Amino acid sequence: MDRPRLEVADVFRRYGEAYRQQHAGSLSHAQLRVMSAIERCRTAALGGHIEQCDQCQFQRIAYNSCRDRHCPKCQSLARAQWIEDRQAELLDTQYFHIVFTLPEEIAAIAYQNKEVVYDILFRATSETLRTIAADPKHLGAEIGFFAVLHSWGQNLIFHPHLHCVVPGGGLSPDGQRWIACRRRFFLPVRVLSCRFRRLFVESLEKAFDAGQLQFFSALEELRDRTAFRRLLGRVRSRKWVVYAKKPFAGPQQVLDYVGRYTHRVAISNNRILNVEGGQVSFRYKDYHDGGQQKTLTLSADEFIRRFLLHVLPEGFHRIRYYGFLGNRYRKEKLQHCRHLLGMILLQPGSSTEVAELDYRDRYQALTGSSLWECPACHRGRMIVIAEIPPGSIPTITDTS
Repeated sequence: MDRPRLEVADVFRRYGEAYRQQHAGSLSHAQLRVMSAIERCRTAALGGHIEQCDQCQFQRIAYNSCRDRHCPKCQSLARAQWIEDRQAELLDTQYFHIVFTLPEEIAAIAYQNKEVVYDILFRATSETLRTIAADPKHLGAEIGFFAVLHSWGQNLIFHPHLHCVVPGGGLSPDGQRWIACRRRFFLPVRVLSCRFRRLFVESLEKAFDAGQLQFFSALEELRDRTAFRRLLGRVRSRKWVVYAKKPFAGPQQVLDYVGRYTHRVAISNNRILNVEGGQVSFRYKDYHDGGQQKTLTLSADEFIRRFLLHVLPEGFHRIRYYGFLGNRYRKEKLQHCRHLLGMILLQPGSSTEVAELDYRDRYQALTGSSLWECPACHRGRMIVIAEIPPGSIPTITDTS
């Protein structure tokens, strides 16, 4: 695949320094770190190496990646490894995709209290799904699922929500049977929405009482308990959006689909159309207009502001696993689920061996695409012939 002509890094390199100077007092350490990482990614600042084809002698410079999870260029290998790990966990059953969304008033609080509110979002979502699924009136089973946090819409506006991928069934209370849900129906969305709203609001109120929430600028009035409780009263009276998407066509489609979600950043480089004159234009889907592809042009300052809205707290886990997919007992419970579903029990895989390979071999093993192949003759193998220290300006031999 051809590399995008323009990148998020181009916006940061051209306009990032001016943005830092103008907004110095409001940028977090995490946001500054992300800006620096993306600006330096695959440049001489990080060093790299010179490669040469062992057939035609073609040479190229390969600079090191920043490996920041917010960088659009640094997610392909991590995504491929994640998909490989999940491949072994697929069950021969239906899969459902459920989205839990925060209302606008709560989203504003979430931006100023990301770690606290994101944690509440995960807890309320997981407890909602597990409790309703365990109720004999609905499924009566222990389910397993993973949840992925997204905080953006197509236009980069702050829009926190969780994507949950759930097998269509679970273990009976005694663990001796697999209980399947109805075909193409998992759990009632209205019931999920009501419980999710109650659990979330209760947890948010506890966080306020414990002094865990901070309010600045337009939200300063919420420091007052009366004003805060008044806001909670408003959101309690509204419907909260819990959306059950169309069930996946089969287990394999789960990975094909969610692989695009798990390691996605706020905007991919291939959506950027133009960067000039202090403005950035990019493609987006307008879901309020039937998913039509449209073009949005923002000032560079506004584009950077919107991108930085989605920087995660340092060390925060945006993919989490629950129920029989929980990290502690996942292998044992998945083997038991396979047994109950009549599937072939898996033998220990080769994921460790793959992880120990050179990153180019790992990429080829996981994706089928080669980073070794010479782009000039397509026959030779690119071999490292020299290392480039960080900050050096390398020269390569003219092989034309």
